[in-house]
Amino acid sequence: MSKNKSRLDWCLSNENRLKRIPINNLKSKEHIEKAKHNLLAVDFNIKGGFNDWAVSQAYYAMYHGLLAILYKFGYESKNHECTISAVEHLIDTKKIKLDIEDVMFIRTTEQMKMQDAKSLREEFQYGTRTDIDKEILNSLVKRAKEIVEKIEFVLSGS
Repeated sequence: MSKNKSRLDWCLSNENRLKRIPINNLKSKEHIEKAKHNLLAVDFNIKGGFNDWAVSQAYYAMYHGLLAILYKFGYESKNHECTISAVEHLIDTKKIKLDIEDVMFIRTTEQMKMQDAKSLREEFQYGTRTDIDKEILNSLVKRAKEIVEKIEFVLSGS
């Protein structure tokens, strides 16, 4: 059994983490719209000097994209790690054509230099820092926009 399959099974063992539901195309569409809404908020907050909130919104843009995928395939998630694991399983089983590197970027990445998108979001959402290195922020925002665009493309073809 693959690592992603065993994680998926663990997630599905508790409905408070992840559960099977009927495919819900409306919820899928709403989540991709929320992802795009968050990307607009990223730009708005950067212009306004709220880089800490831009980090959170970039993460949530990508996360809502993942939720859009799950609703399209009959899952509902209430757990970030389970959302990511379920999408990785869909990639492993060739149900979606999304780069695993894009999903891994949301969980963990070397490209962010010091941290992954989720850790950055947690640091700036729960911590007291309000400023982030411009290079890291620009990289996060650029990648978030690319990932949401890719997810939207994947959803249009499934």
